[in-house]
Amino acid sequence: MKLTVPFYLHKAGAGFPSPATDYIEEDVDLNIHLIKNVPATFIIRVQGKSMMEVGIYDGDLLVVDKSLKPKNFSTVVANVHDELVVKNFVKEKDEQFLTSSSKKIEDKIIINNDSEIFIWGVVTYVIHSVY
Repeated sequence: MKLTVPFYLHKAGAGFPSPATDYIEEDVDLNIHLIKNVPATFIIRVQGKSMMEVGIYDGDLLVVDKSLKPKNFSTVVANVHDELVVKNFVKEKDEQFLTSSSKKIEDKIIINNDSEIFIWGVVTYVIHSVY
């Protein structure tokens, strides 16, 4: 599915206002800007508030790429005991775990060979309403 929206020639300043124009440069295909690997990408809606500390809110849409390998502190979608969760992936020394950015050690979900935890993909974009 191709999704295009108008792309305006002028930038919107975050400082003092400038005169606006109605000139459209071109249409922008959001797929080109948000999705790098189409067959490996999916979008999922967030449910819950545990990731608010890192700017991910209840109801946000996440663009997730299954082909990417998570780096330290990547935000990922993981299958934890047959439940999908959004967490940060952390690797320290010989330990890998998932966390919601909490400093509390009991909030860590340890990933090891015996655990039934699978990383589904790395979050590449977060889409949320500001209105």
